[in-house]
Order: sequence, then C-alpha cells, then structure tokens
Amino acid sequence: MIMLLTMLFIVCLLGFVGKLIGFAFKFSWSIIKVAFYLVFLPFILIAMVVKGLLYIAFPLLIVAMIIGLMTKEA
Repeated sequence: MIMLLTMLFIVCLLGFVGKLIGFAFKFSWSIIKVAFYLVFLPFILIAMVVKGLLYIAFPLLIVAMIIGLMTKEA
C-alpha cells in the first residue's frame, strides 16, 4: 500500500514539475519578446540609419508600427 502511494506521489510530482517547466518557458519567451521589441529593435533601426541603410530601416519601422497597431494588448 505504501509503495502504491509513493508511486502516485512521484507521478503527481513529475506532472507538477512538468507544468512548472512549461510555465517557465512561456514566461521566458514573453520576456525575450518584450526585450527584443523595446530594446533591440530600436537600437538596430538607429544603427541602420547611422550606417546609411535608411532604405531598409524605414520599411522595417513601418511594418513594426503596423504590427503594433494591429495587435491587441493583453
């Protein structure tokens, strides 16, 4: 009887840890997206303009603005 309870506990614990790992991946992915859009994208666009790549930076900025206006905020 005790062995059965131990096995049940281990299975439930593995399920719980699996759910936490899944949550951690979702959370870290959202942090990476926020960091990219708020930090890296503006620096990349500024660097492109400084290097003379305005013809690439401007369309990227327009696309980013359209995506930002079309997406809903959570």
